[in-house]
Amino acid sequence: MAPVPKTLTYLAEEKTLESSFVRDEDERPKVAYNQFSNDIPVISLAGIDEVDGRRAEICNKIVEACENWGIFQVVDHGVDVKLISEMTRLAKEFFALPPEEKLRFDMSGGKKGGFIVSSHLQGESVQDWREIVTYFSYPIKNRDYSRWPDVPEGWKAVTERYSENLMGLACKLLEVLSEAMGLEKEALTKACVDMDQKVVINYYPKCPQPDLTLGLKRHTDPGTITLLLQDQVGGLQATRDNGKTWITVQPVEGAFVVNLGDHGHYLSNGRFKNADHQAVVNSNYSRLSIATFQNPAPDAIVYPLKVREGEKPVMEEPITFAEMYRRKMSKDIELARMKKLAKESNCRTWRRQNWRPSL
Repeated sequence: MAPVPKTLTYLAEEKTLESSFVRDEDERPKVAYNQFSNDIPVISLAGIDEVDGRRAEICNKIVEACENWGIFQVVDHGVDVKLISEMTRLAKEFFALPPEEKLRFDMSGGKKGGFIVSSHLQGESVQDWREIVTYFSYPIKNRDYSRWPDVPEGWKAVTERYSENLMGLACKLLEVLSEAMGLEKEALTKACVDMDQKVVINYYPKCPQPDLTLGLKRHTDPGTITLLLQDQVGGLQATRDNGKTWITVQPVEGAFVVNLGDHGHYLSNGRFKNADHQAVVNSNYSRLSIATFQNPAPDAIVYPLKVREGEKPVMEEPITFAEMYRRKMSKDIELARMKKLAKESNCRTWRRQNWRPSL
């Protein structure tokens, strides 16, 4: 009989953390998953379509949040509560399936969509403590339904509706930022050309030694804007001082956390921050979040749409989003490789300095 595959739901039953998930001390959590902060603004979108009403006030709050953090939460966003509930329920049911059932949709080896532990990125030296399911949902013509899990029943149809709703919400938020930059309201959306959308459902099981690892390593999203639905457990953390201090984002029932990505940061010429964030885990509760990434088309040009008087462009030259993404991933992997080499060199030096011949 074949051994049961080691998904995280299996490893969560162990008393110690598998070494492939253990992070260096400088990368480990500094703030608890439930030590919540109210620093991230929660903004009601009720009235955002009222041109002569609350729109200006709402827009000012969104712009301020993007300038200060690159992250905020929205409520009264118009996405149906029942749809959110269904999407969450079906996601939980999937991750509760036996390991062999989840691994029918294994996306390792470069497959575009499906299930995997930690990350679909290649070359990472330390694994994240999470299981994920990924759908590539826009452009619609590029959907590959063979990579969408066929269980639980009805998940595909719910995901289609969810994706459509979040595409609409994301475009509405990008309109606000376009207007704040003094551009036509479709400017940021048009800069994406044929906007991509990727839905990533993250499941963070209870962890035997959460202080040694991360659910998702520190990063900024490469794309334009991300909408995150999270449960009430807590674990999303943000920093705006390059990692010196971290806060845990207060979960708000039914809210979407909005992160601005690198593409949005560059289009605004650095005016709007790209949210620097990570996810931590705990030993008491499993956690679920659903991230919807709105990204430009691979051939979309990345360069500031407007440079204000007295400023210089934050980019040396226009490049495609595909090239921007490639450079970002290569840099991240190279930094991890160099850190690993330095650590191994320090260990060898320590052994040489402390070696004593046996008598």
